[in-house]
Amino acid sequence: MNTDEILRRGTTPLSAPAFPPGSHRFTDREYLNVVYRTDPDAFRAALPEPLEVVEPLVRFEVMRMGDVDGFGPYTECGQALSCAFDGEQGEYLHAMYLDNAPATFAGREQSAYPKAFGSPRLWVEQGTLVGQLHVGSLPVATATMAYKNTPLDPDEARAQVGVPTFAVKLSPGRGGPTAATLQRTRITDLVVKDAWEGPARLELHPHVMAPLADLPVLEVVAASHVLTDLTLAPFTPVHDYLEDR
Repeated sequence: MNTDEILRRGTTPLSAPAFPPGSHRFTDREYLNVVYRTDPDAFRAALPEPLEVVEPLVRFEVMRMGDVDGFGPYTECGQALSCAFDGEQGEYLHAMYLDNAPATFAGREQSAYPKAFGSPRLWVEQGTLVGQLHVGSLPVATATMAYKNTPLDPDEARAQVGVPTFAVKLSPGRGGPTAATLQRTRITDLVVKDAWEGPARLELHPHVMAPLADLPVLEVVAASHVLTDLTLAPFTPVHDYLEDR
């Protein structure tokens, strides 16, 4: 296998790469979003510099992917923290848990998504949209929202899903990170197919390997249920942590 053949693989194992290269189109990507106010001190401790605190607002999201090129259907959930960078408001991707190995590897290696394994679910039960995360056998989060309660303006839904997002990308080495950057992305190739808002509740359970409850729920501010088609945009580095040393 020559150098060109090696580089075309994109990732290892070279004989059967862990995920396919290129961008991935998401069809029928369904969101349950619950935005809540949390403890300001805990929020500041979780938000990495140079991101700035706007309000201590956290978005708990559960996303059910109807179909994804190269990955197939899967479910994902996590937390995003409201923030600002260089005058632009956005969200910091704090943690993401999903049940699909290729999508986990691709998110971490190709991009800067903080993905780890978990067992999230999103379903409808007796007039209630339910999103839940288990890690192993233990419950970590349960969100409930009144199902299709009030129509949400598609432009508002588009703004929620298409907000600029930031994440920390670390490339570990034996003596410390070989690269450490803050990166930015924003979804622009986005079609909103259905959108609703309504009352919601969120319960978080302490778990040492999935510490979502370290950002406790003080007040649920808003909730939405959005169905989309989209393509994720690439990340761009906006800050180099190694240059700060």
